Amino acid sequence: MDIATIIGLILGGLVVLGAVILGGSPGMFIDPVSVVVVIIGTIAAVFTSFPLKRILGVVPVILKTLDDKTPNIQELIAQLVGFAEIARRDGILSLENHMEDMNDPFIVQGIQMAVDGTDPELIEQIMEADLENLMDRHSASKKILDAAGRFAPAFGMIGTLIGLVSMLGNMEDPSGIGAGMAVALLTTLYGAIIANVFCLPLADKLALKSEEEVLVKSVIIRGVMSIQAGDNPRVVEQKLRTFIAPRHRTSGEDDLAAAA
Repeated sequence: MDIATIIGLILGGLVVLGAVILGGSPGMFIDPVSVVVVIIGTIAAVFTSFPLKRILGVVPVILKTLDDKTPNIQELIAQLVGFAEIARRDGILSLENHMEDMNDPFIVQGIQMAVDGTDPELIEQIMEADLENLMDRHSASKKILDAAGRFAPAFGMIGTLIGLVSMLGNMEDPSGIGAGMAVALLTTLYGAIIANVFCLPLADKLALKSEEEVLVKSVIIRGVMSIQAGDNPRVVEQKLRTFIAPRHRTSGEDDLAAAA
């Protein structure tokens, strides 16, 4: 699991809980009606904004924020260069005997099409379409989290306005005004917590994970196309290194040694 995400969620919860405890009686910060208005209202708005299929598919994508697997682009490049050397030396058909060494299904998909003699343009179109679909799924999930991050504070304000109207309609009892105001403000508090402790941070983390996965697949596509074209392994390596910032590039020998 991604420790940073877990630490962030726990620290965010502890900060809020600590402020509640230090700010007075914890019971003052609990109001079931406010919870229902914010949570159910946010869920209702999300269901109104997005198709059910997308909403149901958001959970497995969000779980990616808890995945601590950070792709090692250097090792991926070294692996693809290794396959390029095999194809250059023994022919591209020989890669079929090395499928078990390919730990990424996307690499297997591309190499298998190349081995089968699929037209290069068609290979690229299929792999690019796969990448675009991945980006669309991640983008849709991020939009749902972003929307929840917007709707939660909005329903918090709605609950506050409802509470204020109810409080001002009962001005005969001045002693209850302070308590009524506190309850009215709780919905705003709940909305802000849901948005800024959970929804928006998770949306940003999902965007980061998506960028990492898109980078990996882009490297694979370029590598597969170079292998299919019969490029010299050194040329393949040079092409793939353009995806890495110059300060992070190491020698090809170091990468091949690491991959081995």
